[in-house]
Amino acid sequence: MGVAVMRRKLLILEDDRTLRRELEVMFSDLEVTATRTSDETLGTVRRTEPDVVLFDLGVEREPAQAAQGLELLRQILNLTPDVKLIAMIEHDARELAVAAVGLGATDFYYKPLDRSVLGIVVRRALRIRELEEENWQLRERTGGMALEGIIGVSDSMRSLGRAIEKVAPTKATVLLLGESGTGKELLARALHQLSGRSDKPFVAINCAAIPETLLESELFGYEKGAFTGAAKRTAGKLEAADGGTVFLDEIGEMPPALQAKLLRVVQERTVERIGSRVPLALDVRIVCATNRDLQTLMGQGTFREDLFYRLSEVTIRVPPLRERQGDSLLVAQFALQQISAGFGKPTRGLAPDAIRAIQAHRWPGNVRELENRIKGAVIMAEGAVVTAGDLGLEDPGDDPEYLNLRVARRRAEAQAVRQALAVARGNLSRAAELLGVTRPTLYDLLGKHAIDSAQFVRPAGPVPESAAGQRVTGAAAESDSSGQNTKLGE
Repeated sequence: MGVAVMRRKLLILEDDRTLRRELEVMFSDLEVTATRTSDETLGTVRRTEPDVVLFDLGVEREPAQAAQGLELLRQILNLTPDVKLIAMIEHDARELAVAAVGLGATDFYYKPLDRSVLGIVVRRALRIRELEEENWQLRERTGGMALEGIIGVSDSMRSLGRAIEKVAPTKATVLLLGESGTGKELLARALHQLSGRSDKPFVAINCAAIPETLLESELFGYEKGAFTGAAKRTAGKLEAADGGTVFLDEIGEMPPALQAKLLRVVQERTVERIGSRVPLALDVRIVCATNRDLQTLMGQGTFREDLFYRLSEVTIRVPPLRERQGDSLLVAQFALQQISAGFGKPTRGLAPDAIRAIQAHRWPGNVRELENRIKGAVIMAEGAVVTAGDLGLEDPGDDPEYLNLRVARRRAEAQAVRQALAVARGNLSRAAELLGVTRPTLYDLLGKHAIDSAQFVRPAGPVPESAAGQRVTGAAAESDSSGQNTKLGE
């Protein structure tokens, strides 16, 4: 017996019987409910909790009807804040569309009906709803775990989570490598919470934020009278973390003299306060992080090689946000809800232009930059949704294709063909072999994507050994005679 697949729910409010029936047929793969009046719509929303509501907002030249439509929009969002609303309006009703989005509508659609465009708009809203649900499901799965606060469903973040779970129960020292703002301290806390030391202290210290003259006393502590101002015996951060975990952020900034003392701590598991010659036994796990290239620093002689190998028993690379496909929107949605609640703001979600801008931005400052932009937008936004302008980002334009799987496959397929031709220097037989397709199929692909193989022909020479015998892999797809897409090599 097969497993039933839950169909997404679409509610259509349209008083035109013919158009209503046409929309029902158009979205027959969804669980569609159609209504004719505002009261009937509100009752249906309460009863069915649809994923998307598609409704006729009226026309600007009939203010009473338009006001009634906007009021219905408010009432629907009060009942189900997570629902995605798509307003259908006349072409000359731009101000009405802006008002609808400002109140919380996800998108709008200009009449008359264009089946392909409306289909894209509705599918996009459904996909946004699915991404939000994945976000909340992820939070539910990790709510009682140490990975709480780390949001992501990309392959790179799933791999990172598995690595953290594997190494956490061990005693290995861990080195976290990643750009600034990627959440390295959150991962260090996850390592601590998933270890047998979770009931002991977690002590974090930023080696770049403390002056060199104070860093030694902060780390190792000091005896009374050890230096001017040392009025009493004081334990250092390492001693305070005894039994638990110490997180040394920006370890690449640690002065060479302190690196030697830290090496002794790691090797002998003892610590000596400044002004004392009595070593104190220390049971502490060390987790380090840096955004610097330690290999380069070792080559320059500013970071000890022996310390590097002691601290990097396990090295984990934290991917930047731009490499986490699909995560930026999830992180933004999560941050928006948390920050809105913290400020007591009624912000409901992200406007379509904000969603496009978030997914298009490169995020050089990673999650920290995203959170800061969301925080500023929540404070400054005047409407019920955050726009690209509120975020200080440019709208890349209305590209309804960015969530279209067929388009993504077509682009990847074209890229794979170009890559194979480049490796094969324009030799079609060799390119077909690399792609794992027949030569006639390759001809079809060249025509399909308007690719001129002659531009890849170069002077004869050996194919690079690293490319020989390897297939071009990825999201490329081979077209069969029916026009459908299947993965290469399957």
